[in-house]
Amino acid sequence: MMKIKYLIAGAGLLSAGSVLAATADNSELQQGEYLSRLGDCSACHSLPGKAPFSGGLAIESNLGTIYSTNITPDKEHGIGNYSEQQFSDAVRKGVLPDGSRLYPAMPYPDYAKISDKDMHALYTWFMQGVKPSAEAPPETSLSFPFSQRWGMRFWNWAFVSDKPFQPVGGASAEVNRGAYLVESLGHCGSCHTPRGLGMNEKALDSGDKTFLSGGSLNGWEVPSLRGLPRWTEQETVDYLATGRNDKAAVGGEMTSVVEHSTSYMSDADLKAITAYLKFLGGNPAVIASDDKAASATETRLTAAKKLTSGERLYLDNCGACHFVTGKGAPGVFPQLDGATIVNAGDPTGLIHTILAGAQQPSTAKAPSTLAMPGFASRLSDEQVAQLATFIRQGWGNKASAVNAGDVKKVRETLKH
Repeated sequence: MMKIKYLIAGAGLLSAGSVLAATADNSELQQGEYLSRLGDCSACHSLPGKAPFSGGLAIESNLGTIYSTNITPDKEHGIGNYSEQQFSDAVRKGVLPDGSRLYPAMPYPDYAKISDKDMHALYTWFMQGVKPSAEAPPETSLSFPFSQRWGMRFWNWAFVSDKPFQPVGGASAEVNRGAYLVESLGHCGSCHTPRGLGMNEKALDSGDKTFLSGGSLNGWEVPSLRGLPRWTEQETVDYLATGRNDKAAVGGEMTSVVEHSTSYMSDADLKAITAYLKFLGGNPAVIASDDKAASATETRLTAAKKLTSGERLYLDNCGACHFVTGKGAPGVFPQLDGATIVNAGDPTGLIHTILAGAQQPSTAKAPSTLAMPGFASRLSDEQVAQLATFIRQGWGNKASAVNAGDVKKVRETLKH
């Protein structure tokens, strides 16, 4: 699948310098900006130190490097000459005014379900609420045959649907609001749905059980969102709003999504998304609790006698925050016992977190920023492997062992 590195700039309402005098109804402009938050538009189209939405983000993919475009209303380098229909075709179909095709690093297969009303509000915001920028991002130039954008016509024919959003039959209005947000603007499936041989999302809506059943991104195993059986509805809302709940803390690419997108969602929309994910059900990746094994690990760590290297490394480096129980502290330090990142088939996410650390975002509802230090300079590849293996096999966890070669590969990525 596409290896996409998300980078989001800005906070709160966009900076005053990016906003023009409103010529449209203020409520429509506010709605358009809110929808741009829901769609996470700045993720790929904004860079630190550059004008908002002026593009230039290098998106590393299996096909090569794709550069995001300038989507400010500048008439030469941006989208200032786009009609509303041309804007809609670019966002929902991946087709530019000159007929050229966008690559699906732009999630138009999901955006295809954005309603006409929301598309109008988005167009109004980008044309009247964003300051034009003459920034000219680098041109995307992939090697042959991927440089032949006309070939995307056939990819779209095979893998993209032009059907509008279809409400879930028999579901409540709240569930259907959540379905709309998840399947369209939220484009959650672009990361949380497995990809096919054509790098396509295997499903685009809940009509297929593979939808939101998990995927892979930049070597990290992306968890299934179906049902979220380990979390209550409030814990799911808390996670999206603050990046933390009583069981987990955000990490990896999702950190930016929470900090600059989901943390700005209304309570009603957060609850609707949660209701939809709970409605889906059918998550096969639940780690069954094992109280006996968990108690045995806790007893060994508490006694601190005849410990393995992994157990000693845990007590020396992790125990102060995650404790001998592996349960952490609710709302502060995440659980390790039963955690998805710990039990993932691919240990890359866990290894990366041990090496590079992690930082919870500062949001309106949780302004404190909590950080876990990285241990790359402190622990060798072998030590990290022993530590990760213990965590993946301690308490009730039953994941495979990690070796030094696995750690070395991840450590190399940190240099870039």
